[in-house]
Amino acid sequence: MALNKKSVDDFNAAGRRVLVRCDFNVPLKDGVITDDTRIRAALPTINKLIGDGAKVILCSHLGKVKEGPNEKESLAPVAKALEEKLGKKVTFVSDYNVTGQAATDAVAAMNNGDVVLLQNTRFRGKEETKPTEAGEAFAKELAELADDYVCDAFGSAHRAHASVAVVTKYITEKGGTNAVGYLMQKEIDFLGNAVENPVRPFVAILGGAKVADKLNVINNLLEKCDTLIIGGGMAFTFLKAQGYEIGKSLVDDEKLDYCKEMMEKAKKLGKELLLPIDTAVADSFPDPIDGPITVDYVDSTAIPADKEGLDIGPKTQELFANAVKSAKTVVWNGPMGVFENPTLAKGTIAVAKALAETDATTIIGGGDSAAACNQLGFADKMSHISTGGGASLEFLEGKELPGVYAADNK
Repeated sequence: MALNKKSVDDFNAAGRRVLVRCDFNVPLKDGVITDDTRIRAALPTINKLIGDGAKVILCSHLGKVKEGPNEKESLAPVAKALEEKLGKKVTFVSDYNVTGQAATDAVAAMNNGDVVLLQNTRFRGKEETKPTEAGEAFAKELAELADDYVCDAFGSAHRAHASVAVVTKYITEKGGTNAVGYLMQKEIDFLGNAVENPVRPFVAILGGAKVADKLNVINNLLEKCDTLIIGGGMAFTFLKAQGYEIGKSLVDDEKLDYCKEMMEKAKKLGKELLLPIDTAVADSFPDPIDGPITVDYVDSTAIPADKEGLDIGPKTQELFANAVKSAKTVVWNGPMGVFENPTLAKGTIAVAKALAETDATTIIGGGDSAAACNQLGFADKMSHISTGGGASLEFLEGKELPGVYAADNK
């Protein structure tokens, strides 16, 4: 995985039109942004380019846009939020065509240090480059608006979309620079380097519901880490693969052989693979998810046939916390139980607390584990919380991400 990419610090943007792909896919309720984390995360890169005297053209997708272009998924609220945070005017091009005459005119009227925000890239319907010609045409039009390109949207970096990866081809053709922004650089430094050249001992913690979602991650991390901890719903498939009763717990029967293979692989490589030794069980899944629930703690090898495992128990919390204590690098992806429920969040809290108290470099791989850290108040104690769920998983699998790969090497 080539990780030595040009960043915004590696080219002179003064007087240049710079197209920046951001991740402004923010949650909206009645046109109001309910969480502006992603907007705040993009500010360092935008401010750096403004300071350099670039003409800054921002683009992003928002939502899934299943019904075609619509005001509910317009980037207008983002433009307003950006104006407040940057303390300067942001010209919003509301045209659903994204790169039409309105965009061309807005860019032509820019002075150095000005900011333009284009409309939701998915309004074109060609963002996902299907059919290929349409995606290529959109990427080419985006490139025509700019001299250089900066990708700062790690949450979209695993998608070879027109505005993420294809646009770089046309920027290169015109002699421009394709770089990564500060947010992308941080993801590459932490996630990429944790997997490629970690400071040891390296402990990886995987949780979440399904084994299927993490097949390649387990396989790749076993080769890279010293200790692999498995919790959450996926642990029950591993327990069943060892021949234990798991009751009504979540299980992926098609992956039993795979789990056996992975346990065998760990043994062969001399890696420690830790599974829960005790489990919080209940009669059934909580309904509503955060409703009151009564749990018992039983050995993981003796889950009653009529019970469902929903979190790791206190002995396992201690086991996992001890494994983290001596680590120098820890990567965590996926909660240990149904963390949305206060009674069943104890395992996830214990792991988060163990990470917060260690001197190791602690990296949270996006998705539910990031949500859990934020929700449970541990976010500021972690070295890095990834902004991309799917992208961070693919990074941990050892895959090349199109949005990273497409940037110029130093």
